[in-house]
Amino acid sequence: MKTQIEKKIIFLLIIIFIAFPLFSDKTKKEYEKQRKNMVKSQIKYRGIKDEPVLNAMRNVPRHLFVPKSQRSKSYYDRPLPIGFGQTISQPYIVALMTELLCLTDSSKVLEIGTGSGYQAAVLAEITDEVYTIEIVGKLHKISNETLKNTGYTNVKTKSGDGYFGWEEHAPFDAIIVTCAAEFVPPPLIKQLNIGGVMCIPVGPPFQVQNLVLITKKSEEDIKTEVITYVRFVPLLRD
Repeated sequence: MKTQIEKKIIFLLIIIFIAFPLFSDKTKKEYEKQRKNMVKSQIKYRGIKDEPVLNAMRNVPRHLFVPKSQRSKSYYDRPLPIGFGQTISQPYIVALMTELLCLTDSSKVLEIGTGSGYQAAVLAEITDEVYTIEIVGKLHKISNETLKNTGYTNVKTKSGDGYFGWEEHAPFDAIIVTCAAEFVPPPLIKQLNIGGVMCIPVGPPFQVQNLVLITKKSEEDIKTEVITYVRFVPLLRD
C-alpha cells in the first residue's frame, strides 16, 4: 500500500498537471496584451504606419527571443542584452528599419547580424524569403534553434562574416544591417538588386551613428539618405 507521503506527492503532481495549461494560457495572453500595447504606445504612436509591419510586431513573440532573465522587460521600449556582447534592438527601431525596406510578400531579404533572431522573425512575418548571417557561432546556434522552434521555417541562417554578404543567394531586394559599420561594405552594395534598398547604421563603434537608407537606382547611381541617429553594437569581422 502507498504511504501517506506517496499519496500526497501523487495528489500534488495531479494538481500541477491540471493547473499548468491554465497558467501557461494566462501567461500567453498576458504577453499578447503586452505586444498590442507595445505597438500602440511605442510604434504606431511614433509614426510607423505600414500595416504589415505593425502586424508583424504584434505577432512575433519577442519574449522568446531574449534570455529568460530579461523576459519581464521583453516589451519595454529599450534594447536588451542577449549575451556575447550583443543586444536585441528596441522595438521601435526594429519597426522603423523594417518599414524603410518597403517589403512585399515576394521580397528577398538579407539580414546582417542575426543576433537573437527577432528581426529575422519580423521580416519572415512579411515576406517568404529571408536570409540572415551571424558571426558569433554560439549565438547563431541559439537563434537558429529559436527561429525553428517558433515556426519561422522560411528563414535561412548562416554563421559567418556578414561583411561579404551571401553571394550564393544574391541579388537581394532588400538588405538590413543590424550592427554599425564605419563605412558601407561594397559587397553588400554589389549584392543589392537594381531598385533595391539597404538600411544600415554607419559610424564609429559604441558612439552615435547615422541610420542610413541606401537605394540602388543603377550600378552607378547609389542614393543615400540619413534617417535618424542610432547606437548599435559594431559590425564584427572574422
